Amino acid sequence: MGGVTERRAPEVRDITLDADGVEVSGLVAVPPSGPSRAVVVAVHGGGMRAGYFDSRSRPGLSLLTLGAELGCTVLALDRPGYGLSAARLPEGQTVEEQAAGLHAALADFATRHDTGAGFFVVAHSYGGKIALATAAREGGDTLIGLDISGLGSRFAVAPHQLPGAEGGGDWRRHWGALRLYPPDAFLLGRALVAPVPAREAEEGPRWPERYAGFAARVRVPVRFTFAEQERWWRCDDEALAALRSPLAAPRVVIDHQPDAGHNISLGWAARTYHLRALAFLEECLLARDVMFPAATEERDAALR
Repeated sequence: MGGVTERRAPEVRDITLDADGVEVSGLVAVPPSGPSRAVVVAVHGGGMRAGYFDSRSRPGLSLLTLGAELGCTVLALDRPGYGLSAARLPEGQTVEEQAAGLHAALADFATRHDTGAGFFVVAHSYGGKIALATAAREGGDTLIGLDISGLGSRFAVAPHQLPGAEGGGDWRRHWGALRLYPPDAFLLGRALVAPVPAREAEEGPRWPERYAGFAARVRVPVRFTFAEQERWWRCDDEALAALRSPLAAPRVVIDHQPDAGHNISLGWAARTYHLRALAFLEECLLARDVMFPAATEERDAALR
């Protein structure tokens, strides 16, 4: 009798990429077997690092291992000004500069790794600004789509309440009720926390007035998710209409994640959210396959 084949868990390893002359650090996980369906690019928020998407509080909460198990490469990068690049860029970079850096880092990654159907961005909070700015760049329509959590276009707080380079802000707004997180999430999360670079903190309050300019140039599908206890951004009907209206995207989805606070990927709801994000990737791939069947056949032939 044959034995049961044990499934090999994906390995999460460190990676370094060239972001237009600046070395950026990150984490990567690849499918244990077979070619990659696509690359999920995970972009963290302010004051965090790439490990935000690799929660070890409980099995199954990591986007990196889940995505790799489902056949995707998952690449989580430390944004410019964080991780390895912090010493080179102590003041950080603007949104546009970070978008250019992300574009360059993905180009570097593509020279040495299988990218399958292309790049799909999953971004949190401030990282969502970089995702939108990257999609708004010339050539940004080559992305498969964007899945953004913890970002809106209208603040639920006064600008002076936002976190700054010296910290500040109400830390409870990042988390919501403590019951939404595994007990050890906060202890393990200490290793993920990093200072917010000064240029990033200075730009933060101006996002509501800058959003429409980026949104008008985004031409790939976008999904926004607001946690049940999102406390930084308004997500009432009026605010959601203002979020949707400037977008040139062919499809815009706005979802709400029950039983979650702002830091969804560190909470109990992480697996649920990640599965929904990966499902949106599948929807984007399906829509593209239906619209461009010849490209699909060419890609499938290359994967054989």
